Amino acid sequence: MKLIRAACAVLALAGAAPLAQAEEPPLTAPVASSPLSIGTSWQMPSRVYGTTREINVWTPPGYDAGTDRYPVVYVIDGGVEQDFLQIAGIATLAPLADLFEPFIVVGVKTYERRKELTSRATDRRYLEEFPATGDGEKFRRFLTNEVTPFIESRYRTGPRRAVIGESLAGLFIVETFLSQPDAFTDYIAVSPSLWWDDRALTKRAASLLANHRASTRRLYLTIGDEPGTMRTGINELVAALRARPPAGLTWKFVDRARSDDHGTIYHGAALDALRQFFGKPRPTYGADPWYLVEGANPPPKPPQ
Repeated sequence: MKLIRAACAVLALAGAAPLAQAEEPPLTAPVASSPLSIGTSWQMPSRVYGTTREINVWTPPGYDAGTDRYPVVYVIDGGVEQDFLQIAGIATLAPLADLFEPFIVVGVKTYERRKELTSRATDRRYLEEFPATGDGEKFRRFLTNEVTPFIESRYRTGPRRAVIGESLAGLFIVETFLSQPDAFTDYIAVSPSLWWDDRALTKRAASLLANHRASTRRLYLTIGDEPGTMRTGINELVAALRARPPAGLTWKFVDRARSDDHGTIYHGAALDALRQFFGKPRPTYGADPWYLVEGANPPPKPPQ
């Protein structure tokens, strides 16, 4: 009989309305908010272009209160709506995870990428298909003669200058490395569009490399699952580097064909390249703590 009564009580509870929840008191104070700032956006006057150009700068935490000088990483396609935030986000891993030494990030915005980041085509097909192109040398003058001095006069920069970019920006970086190697100390080209002008640049790579004077430079190249003339172009460049690397050059090629395509490669490749160039040795922590060891117990506490 007792079991029947208990079962009936359970069924009654199951069908009953849920208990009333205590209501939270309404908010009476306004919700506080403040702007979120991650850097400085400059409108820099340019004599090369005859107008102002957007330059975005991220500095490491503690920069304003310190006196240290820092390497600079210049991001091509570095507008706020382009790749500046992505690379600045990676840069925050320096203080957060101690992955690499801190550096300043400078985003250089492009406005007409295909025009600003390509050399003048010599192949008629490309001239007809892409008429608004060929101002790469103008953008290079702007970058080296105006942007770099602008940054170095306003920020505590060190002697190391890196440049990073993907796709057409990668093409521009490879051309800068081959034709003006002293412009930067470190070059990072992600999936460079070496197909441009029927691979005219990589066909000349060997002769351009032969003109390099001995100097300490670093080059990082990578490409994803991108067949055809994209792959042919990078293969030609890698072959030229292997055959006759300039004295003082340290270079690395990473083939990401099995893991990435043109749309997915940039973030992981940028992190890898920046760790290659600015990485710090990983710390050793000694023996694992007890909670990371299967079945282990905390060590006995000392007597009080």
